[in-house]
Amino acid sequence: MRILVTGADGQLGYELARGLAGRGDVVATSRRELDVADPDAIVATMRDVAPALVVNAAAYTAVDRAEAEPALAAAINARAPGVLAEEARRAGAVLIHYSTDYVFDGLAHAPYTEQDATNPLGVYGATKLAGERAIAAADADALVFRTSWVYATRGRNFLLTMQKLARERDELRVVADQRGVPNWSRTLARATATLVARGLPHLRERRGLYHLSSTGETTWHAFATAIVDAMPEPARRPRVVPITTAEYPTPARRPPMSVLSAARFGRTFGFMLPPWRDALREALSGNGDRPRAEAMPR
Repeated sequence: MRILVTGADGQLGYELARGLAGRGDVVATSRRELDVADPDAIVATMRDVAPALVVNAAAYTAVDRAEAEPALAAAINARAPGVLAEEARRAGAVLIHYSTDYVFDGLAHAPYTEQDATNPLGVYGATKLAGERAIAAADADALVFRTSWVYATRGRNFLLTMQKLARERDELRVVADQRGVPNWSRTLARATATLVARGLPHLRERRGLYHLSSTGETTWHAFATAIVDAMPEPARRPRVVPITTAEYPTPARRPPMSVLSAARFGRTFGFMLPPWRDALREALSGNGDRPRAEAMPR
């Protein structure tokens, strides 16, 4: 089976390219090989590679910069998924695509389900939602996985930023009034590989929208505290000070509560991702190849 992975130089795409290597003939493309902002390039690549499975990890994820670059964010997050879905349907391929908790406004008082109304607060969330809708309109055999607060041990993300600042500063001021679920990119890739191993017919029968997330919930402040507490004991440990969103203004508004319920995913596929603290512990331990998904109680 030939598998096309887009965005393979990103924090999720990198793990997907590695994790799917044993599941088929993986063609991993970064922006150098495939600029998904170019629809013609997508069509040409799809027809040249002729994949049976497309895993789209390419995304415009700069939430604040998207407010100043809406056209580029839309090209990558909204238009490209639709083109991929159309080409997948034409070729009879399966598409796996990743979306975000930022499609919600964060005003809910319980974890969001797939049935809850969307209402993105900014360009990033709006373009990701448009991508979901473009995939649905193409009527491809597609699985869309919404996830949240993705981090990795490479690239640029919250985990590495906190580690860097903790080595440089005596105090870290981190927002404490936004709630969500951190997700290690490798746990997402492992879950994807587990599903792919079950075969394309299994995926076709379960096409649709799912929330894919570790269990539990936290705040950015508590997440930062867990990261700092897990670092090797320095000469001094920085204080992690809780602040409000109002004290840390950004160009894009963030949902104050964006916890995703993965219950539908668990019921459908029979397993759940590990608690976010367990995933963080493994990510920081450097042990990359221990087993992987928690069995869901039957």
